[in-house]
Amino acid sequence: MTARVPGSKSITNRALLLAAAATGVTRLRAPLVSDDTLAFRTALTGLGVRITETGDAWEVTGTGRGPVAATEADGGDGDGDGARVWCADAGTAARFLPPFAATGKGRFVFDGTDQLRARPLRPLADALTALGADVSTGPGGVLPLTVTADGLTGGDITLDSSFSSQYLTGLLLSAPLMSAPLTVRARSLVSRPYIDMTLALMRHFGALTEEHGDGAITVHPGGYTAADLTVEPDASTASYFFAAAAVTGRRVTVPGLGTGSSQGDLGFVEVLRRTGAEVETTASATTVTGRPDGRLTGGFEVDMGNISDTFMTLAAIAPLADGPVTVTGIGHARLKESDRIGAVARNLRALGIHTEEGPERITVHPGAPRPAEIACHRDHRIAMAFSVLGLRTGGITLDDPACVAKTFPGFHDELRRLFPGAATPQGI
Repeated sequence: MTARVPGSKSITNRALLLAAAATGVTRLRAPLVSDDTLAFRTALTGLGVRITETGDAWEVTGTGRGPVAATEADGGDGDGDGARVWCADAGTAARFLPPFAATGKGRFVFDGTDQLRARPLRPLADALTALGADVSTGPGGVLPLTVTADGLTGGDITLDSSFSSQYLTGLLLSAPLMSAPLTVRARSLVSRPYIDMTLALMRHFGALTEEHGDGAITVHPGGYTAADLTVEPDASTASYFFAAAAVTGRRVTVPGLGTGSSQGDLGFVEVLRRTGAEVETTASATTVTGRPDGRLTGGFEVDMGNISDTFMTLAAIAPLADGPVTVTGIGHARLKESDRIGAVARNLRALGIHTEEGPERITVHPGAPRPAEIACHRDHRIAMAFSVLGLRTGGITLDDPACVAKTFPGFHDELRRLFPGAATPQGI
């Protein structure tokens, strides 16, 4: 079976910003169309970037510079000079767009939903302040965040990256718009593959970057040049369909995710290999085949710090394994759309599964899940992960099935299309 997995959110939103900052018109083919990417696109248009739809592509007319916020006298919003940028639930918008604004001119106020306001921004705000920007945040270093910008000159800074790699990505993406080189030393960096993706995309748009032996990264000024790009399928989203193959004993192929993928989360298939699934990755696609009886091998520990968006996929199906499964290195997942370790552990316990958790780990023991309602916490990944378990376990209900629209509005339809004879979560 071939799964129809939409484009990568991570690539789509990075490419949108790069295209906005570039000189010329960029054509983004097969971008992800979801709540998060539409929020990011809307925020960019509010910053003066022209984005149009042509078939299955978005055409972005770049400004070649940082944004300029119109004053009230110039036709601003009348509520004080400057621009107000609504990020909705999109963490990438809240972390990528403030550095972009700081390279421009004017006053920019970034805000979002209560869920997004709960996510930390202090490391990014401190870094922008160290680079000379005038930045203020809400109490505790969260949204709303205000940037009063007059360009950035670059410099040499150390960045706390233990909460998220997105702070570093935000600075790197806008560094070519600074007037001098930027060198960043990321302390306690998590999710390194996302930085590799960021740097690869920056180079695609013409940036000059250097990686040093001590882990520091230098980006030179010079801006970006428009460059067309086809967005590959989202590897994090593909994890649910690969896991579904493993637990149902079927074969699922995702075209467009091959050996040349820039997404670290494709590494999830190697974790599935440890459960006994058969994995084949070629230059053009990845295929996972489960054992005929859907049996999973457990009794192992795996560090998923670099692919933490997929740890929930493994944890949700771990009760079906023949031994305990322990995931480590995921402490930063407590600061995502929800406290993902705590939320997954509570849901598994509601299903009657013996589950243990620590600050940066979770252990799931084998068991027979009983019917229960899954508390999604408005977190798309919790909803999708437990939907996979629902293929083998009747009586699972999601309290918020629509939250999958954040990254894949058609997720439930695609799961039913691929597995028509299997159980699916109730209430969808």
